[in-house]
Amino acid sequence: MEKGNIEIHSENIFPIIKKWLYSDRDIFIRELVSNGVDAITKLKKLISLGEIELDEPAWRVDVHCDAEAGTLTFTDNGIGMTADDVRRYINQVAFSSAEEFLARYQGGSDSDRIIGHFGLGFYSAFMVSRKVVIDTLSYEPGAAAVRWSCEGDTGYTMEDSDRSERGTTITLYLDEENGEFTNEYTVRSVLLKYCSFLPVPIYLTSTGKKDDGKAGEAPAQPEPVNDTSPLWLKAPHTCTDEEYKDFYHKVFSDYHDPIFWIHLNVDYPFTLRGILFFPKLAHQFESVEGKIKLYNNQVFVADNIKEIIPEYLLVLKGVVDCPDLPLNVSRSFLQNDKTIRRIPTHITKKVADRLMGLFKTEREQYEKYWGDIHPFIKYGCMRDDQFYDILRDALLLHESGGGYIPLGELMKESEEADAAHEEKKTDSDKQERKETRIYYANDPARQQAAMDLYKQAGLRVVVLDSPIDPHFITFLEMRGEGLRFVRVDAEMPDALKGEAAVEEDDRKLLETAFRRATGMEKLKVTVQSLKSADTPATLHLDEFLRRSQEMSLLSGGMPTDREFLASQTELALNPGNAIIAAILAAEKKGAAAENDPVCRQVYDLARLASGLMEPGEISEFISRSQTLLSRLMQKDA
Repeated sequence: MEKGNIEIHSENIFPIIKKWLYSDRDIFIRELVSNGVDAITKLKKLISLGEIELDEPAWRVDVHCDAEAGTLTFTDNGIGMTADDVRRYINQVAFSSAEEFLARYQGGSDSDRIIGHFGLGFYSAFMVSRKVVIDTLSYEPGAAAVRWSCEGDTGYTMEDSDRSERGTTITLYLDEENGEFTNEYTVRSVLLKYCSFLPVPIYLTSTGKKDDGKAGEAPAQPEPVNDTSPLWLKAPHTCTDEEYKDFYHKVFSDYHDPIFWIHLNVDYPFTLRGILFFPKLAHQFESVEGKIKLYNNQVFVADNIKEIIPEYLLVLKGVVDCPDLPLNVSRSFLQNDKTIRRIPTHITKKVADRLMGLFKTEREQYEKYWGDIHPFIKYGCMRDDQFYDILRDALLLHESGGGYIPLGELMKESEEADAAHEEKKTDSDKQERKETRIYYANDPARQQAAMDLYKQAGLRVVVLDSPIDPHFITFLEMRGEGLRFVRVDAEMPDALKGEAAVEEDDRKLLETAFRRATGMEKLKVTVQSLKSADTPATLHLDEFLRRSQEMSLLSGGMPTDREFLASQTELALNPGNAIIAAILAAEKKGAAAENDPVCRQVYDLARLASGLMEPGEISEFISRSQTLLSRLMQKDA
């Protein structure tokens, strides 16, 4: 029997602590399973190079829980180790057999990649164990089996082992605090978390008590817990829609089908594979917590690392497999590594190009997706200039009458309309009209009356009623492309105005009547005929002032004083309307008593149509309506 002390080279102790001191205890399972997969990958490589002659067996890694013995074992049928290998790779912690193997056999394919660092990751076993035993037999002809054991300090023993099959078994004698890892269901959940897609089948069995309290052994022929050929490693053209959907349901436990997906397949300037799914959201921003799973050679690394996945992509669900990622991710590494810093830019371009491709070649489908994906796209545009530059012309605006119009087409349409009327404009008009005005409604149900006026005048109105839209339209205006968004109740466009002139004395009478009836001396009243005679009055609040008020409320500020807000709201009276004409006639006769409730009713109708009437004012409005109806019926009688 050989005894000795494990050599830990002082010059390597700090890198070891930095890279391999895990915060999650369960990660030791990932490390030991990955070691087993590496051992098999190395042997397969030697076979493929013809360095050894061996009929390939059914490669496998076995994990076995024994609740009665308090052990957890990991067994592979890979390359194995000689006594010298154990001394070199286990007893001297600073060495890494994976790195040495890679240096010797460079130029392998993706399937030949080595996952872990056996000499370091192996020691994660001591996070949960009071004793660790290795039984191993090398592939080399005539090699003797070796047993290595250590009880958690720098002392170890090495002796002959009775192992008769090539490969390695690592037995963990778990300490009392970590007895949970003898439970099959606990270990299975960890394997599913970290090892669901490793390239070698992983089998889990157990002996002893299970959760239901019954004893007995698991079936002799269990099913692998992992999928050795994940969908993201396949060529996109070979994958069917059903395969994508099945993969999505399995990985993300979402019974809804994804809307669509983007298959990432990058070989230069780095290797990256993955699939990003656009999920069906029950409500907007449901998935802001993110579901992007990061892998290194099919080994789970982490969720949602913003240094690799742009923040706005975290609303998606997906997997990204990048061999350039370290298994133990540290923020400082990600921030300082030049290759890693290029990954989010590349992913951004791939996603944007895919969306733009859909817009150009599958416009009908793209429009069907838009209702679900537009919050993500708008957020991405606000966060990333490159994303916006690619997708600018594919940004859709939902028209009030149904259908969509791309922002680029709307801007082009506006430019052509300006050019057609250029000769009729003064120099000042030309300067003012360089902007493209887009009229919108953010509450179509409440703003229907105003929208009808725009429709009658042949003006286009788009619907922007998403929580992100107030921020998005401000972003678009600030891009310097001459866009100005105006809500349908913010102003009266020239296209809505009639040509009938109003005498100055009549204007003053109407202004006085409505200020008196409402009791608001500062009420802004204008008299402007409309092309439509059906509407007696409209209310308008400056777009900038209204947005400032809404942004203040969203950020927790105090609501704008109602009296001040009312003083800034403009009541536009339509003298071509029969009601306004009757009010004017009554004012000329001095019938203020009859006019006041009618004027107040017209004002409240305009407020109601604009959504500005407070709930507490409804009762008074209803009572006045009943009074006016009664008076009307008495006159008719």
